[in-house]
Amino acid sequence: MTAKRTISLLLIVMTTLLLGTFSSRAQGQEPVKAVPTDPPNVPPPILRSKPARVQVEIETKELRGPLADGVEYEFWTFGSTVPGPFIRVRQGDTVELTLKNDPTSKFPHSIDLHAVTGPGGGARLTQTVPGMKTAFSWKAMNPGLYVYHCATPHVPSHVANGMYGLILVEPEADLPKVDREFYIVQSEFYTTGGYGEKGLQSFNLDDARHEDPHYVVFNGRVGSLTGERQLVAKTGETVRIFVGNGGPNLISSFHVIGEIFDRVYPEGAVGSPPNQNIQTTVIPAGGAAIVEFRLDVPGTYILVDHSIFRAFDKGAIGMLEVTGPEAPAIFRPLDR
Repeated sequence: MTAKRTISLLLIVMTTLLLGTFSSRAQGQEPVKAVPTDPPNVPPPILRSKPARVQVEIETKELRGPLADGVEYEFWTFGSTVPGPFIRVRQGDTVELTLKNDPTSKFPHSIDLHAVTGPGGGARLTQTVPGMKTAFSWKAMNPGLYVYHCATPHVPSHVANGMYGLILVEPEADLPKVDREFYIVQSEFYTTGGYGEKGLQSFNLDDARHEDPHYVVFNGRVGSLTGERQLVAKTGETVRIFVGNGGPNLISSFHVIGEIFDRVYPEGAVGSPPNQNIQTTVIPAGGAAIVEFRLDVPGTYILVDHSIFRAFDKGAIGMLEVTGPEAPAIFRPLDR
């Protein structure tokens, strides 16, 4: 290669880099590394007022874990959790997402984010074999709460084995301030053994095709939100729950026993005024909702799928423990 050609190539590379840097700065898109959180935790609200270039990295991994006490399952996961980590970005951000597939995985995996405008929601660009990584860039144009999931053939099997999560695209106007935020995803598991049957359980494809699960759970297992893992809050606080439905098949009827949702953003739609004073909200498979309520009375509040057999006989039950002074003007026993 001649010295003249080498200099020309260097000039082209430098010009390209400078233009890219200038373009990024001109759009106010400084690089920011997102820190997704494991359920039921939520990343803090985004305080910046301008869009950014946000870098998100997620690893897929297949691992054995508890589905219920004494029951194990071979989960396929994003970030080693079911659901996968909660991702929080802002409307107008350019998101650079890198997907890694753990070298010990037996299968390729991908990611389809319902928040993405583009073929396959990113799945076409992220078919990732074990030990490799892929990446793509997308612009977060539509605010709302969205599901993401694996979309590698056979897609239903990847979803049924635990590959789903939520991504929030915060609106430019910001969501109203609350005291606590939680992250819950309902889903079904189809096992060869019946509910509570001990030992390692395998995926039952036939039951999945017939939409007949032995387990319907919150956050990947029976008891994920009970006992030491229950949610906690105090009276006088406002709570926001980001609720998703990973499916793969059933519709969720999300309800908190003893509370009324002051505001519900149905199907995660933050671009419209919320519904008010809602008892139970319907969340379709592959959909989400945001519910908000103020806590006035102390005690234990039970979270359920109000298709009620799923709660008490299949595992879709959680608890919110609220501490604080009694509120006899609102709720008290009577002597009779």
